[in-house]
Amino acid sequence: MWHRIFSLFGKSKTQEPHDGMKYLIVGLGNMGPEYDHTRHNIGFDVVDELARRHEAEWAHKTLGDLAHIRHRGRHIYLLKPSTYMNRSGKAVRYWLQQLKLKPDRLLVIVDDINLPLGKLRLRPGGSDGGHNGLKDINQQLGTNQYARLRIGIGNDFPKGRQAQYVLGKWKPEEAEKLPDIIARAADAALAFTTIGLQRAMNAYNKG
Repeated sequence: MWHRIFSLFGKSKTQEPHDGMKYLIVGLGNMGPEYDHTRHNIGFDVVDELARRHEAEWAHKTLGDLAHIRHRGRHIYLLKPSTYMNRSGKAVRYWLQQLKLKPDRLLVIVDDINLPLGKLRLRPGGSDGGHNGLKDINQQLGTNQYARLRIGIGNDFPKGRQAQYVLGKWKPEEAEKLPDIIARAADAALAFTTIGLQRAMNAYNKG
């Protein structure tokens, strides 16, 4: 199994990382050009930023696009599920099984309309908060005890227009702030793998 997994990235079996040094970071979103640069896809944008920083290439794999990076001795697998937002759990469960990881090595990155634009909230678990992607992951994993990084996208939309808002493109004034928001979220994700969840929460949940 490990030989097959590591052949995806050209690594031999002798280079398998210790379980304590492996992580899966999942950015939630929807595949397809019509969803690019929409508020609901900010999870994709963050894992894209992590891949870009480490010059990692995405590969089309079962239930999603996968990339592998190394950071401070950690082996971090990045995943963009291809199952669409409301069925994200199937991809997350599959890749946790393939990588032989437990939920405590998982970080899920999502958009959150209940937070102001750009505000980050790193949490160890909890309810789905009305987010369909998290709801499906909770159901598929049978637990809500895994780390998630919520990124505020604001809620400036008329009543009954939530779907159009989250699937809509960023306004120009929002787009200007986006690079800094994505960069800070990427930093928070890496901190989760290096300094641990609690210290990362203390550092990035300010404000």
